[in-house]
Amino acid sequence: MKAIETHTLTKYYGEVRGIDSVSLSVREGEFFGFIGPNGAGKSTLIRTLLGLISPTSGTAEIFGRDIVECRIDNLREIGYLPAEADFWSGMKVRDVLRFSAKMRGLNCDSEAEELAKRLDLDMDRRVSELSLGNKKKVGIVCALQHRPRLYILDEPTSGLDPLIQQEFFAILKERNDEGATVFLSSHVLSEIKKYCRSAGIIRGGRLVLLDTVENLAHTGVKKVSVKGASAAPQILGIEDVRIDSDQLTFLYSGEVKELLRALSELEVSDVNISDPELDEIFMNYYVREAE
Repeated sequence: MKAIETHTLTKYYGEVRGIDSVSLSVREGEFFGFIGPNGAGKSTLIRTLLGLISPTSGTAEIFGRDIVECRIDNLREIGYLPAEADFWSGMKVRDVLRFSAKMRGLNCDSEAEELAKRLDLDMDRRVSELSLGNKKKVGIVCALQHRPRLYILDEPTSGLDPLIQQEFFAILKERNDEGATVFLSSHVLSEIKKYCRSAGIIRGGRLVLLDTVENLAHTGVKKVSVKGASAAPQILGIEDVRIDSDQLTFLYSGEVKELLRALSELEVSDVNISDPELDEIFMNYYVREAE
């Protein structure tokens, strides 16, 4: 079954584009990364999927149910963490978590206690006393305590220290291993590479790539490092040229034999050809789409 499926999903705010013709499919049990910088359309897609805003056109389904007609049923099976969560400042953390659970008709005290312990969250402090990172922990527990089938997490690690980030992803992996689907929206590419099995790249509201993370790292684009050359070879397929002292680097998409022929005509002392990192691939797609 598909946990999330969209068909040319589009959202405009007046004349301003939020997302445009986004078609993606996330199978149940997937750990999916949704990549893009701030303003790319990640949050708009998420809010549309949740039914918090209405699509301008297109359709989408959560576990086979329409996001508009079945919004309430869908929300029962989703744990949502917004990029910026806010709570009633005068309430204690424990009361916020209980209130969140009771809105679903549930008692999640035991699960909340366990999550708070693992995330080092003091449940007896008032929200007004919490740092940004601890407020983010409250949001995480609210999203996880009812053990939903689908986790939709928008920039979940901002404000968390590295040790808490590590524990947070350990929890997500455990839930994913149990069969839950994780939809992780992030601009931290190292998180996507380390934890996700598939990913989509969004730019300017449009989905520009959708594939497994493994395939993203083997797109045919190569990273080339050359010592001794003062300029890149004059052949097609070269992008993102950088020169640092005597080190020339660039991305190349084309025939390797053509690259080797061109390099042989340059005065070089060393050459290294390798697969680029995910962040370099990401930037390469952004450069291509901008041209």
